[in-house]
Amino acid sequence: MEARVKWIEGTRYLSTSGSGHAVVMEASAAEQSVGPSPMEMLLMGMGGCTTYDVVAILQKMRLDVDDVIVELQAERAEDVPRTFTKIHCTFTVIGKNIPLEKAKEAVKLSGEKYCSASRMLEKSADISFETRVKERHHVAEIG
Repeated sequence: MEARVKWIEGTRYLSTSGSGHAVVMEASAAEQSVGPSPMEMLLMGMGGCTTYDVVAILQKMRLDVDDVIVELQAERAEDVPRTFTKIHCTFTVIGKNIPLEKAKEAVKLSGEKYCSASRMLEKSADISFETRVKERHHVAEIG
C-alpha cells in the first residue's frame, strides 16, 4: 500500500492513494477548510474499515440488510502528540427482521478481530461500540 501527500498552500495538502484516489486535507480548523483534517481522515478510515466488516458479516449471516451507518465520537489527548484517547462507535443497522444480537455479534467481530484500523487505534484509545437496529420502512408511492 502506498500514498503520497503534497503540500498545496497554507495548511492544505493533497493526498493521493496508491490506487489513484485523491483527497484534499486541511491541517487546521480554517474557516473555509476544503477537506477533513488528517486526524479526521484517521477516524473516517476506521469507520469505513469497521462498517465494511459489519456489512460483510451480516451478509454472510444471510440477513436482509439495507444500510449500516456508524457514527464515531473521538476524544484526543490535551498534550502533543494529541492521539485519540477514546473512540465511541454507534452502529445503526437497517433492514428487515435483523435480530439485535446478530447485529451486535457482527460489530463485535469487526472490532475485536477483523478491522485493522480499530486494532491499531486501540493501542492508544479506549474504543467502545454500541449497536442499534431499525426496521426497514417502506413509503407508499402516490399516483
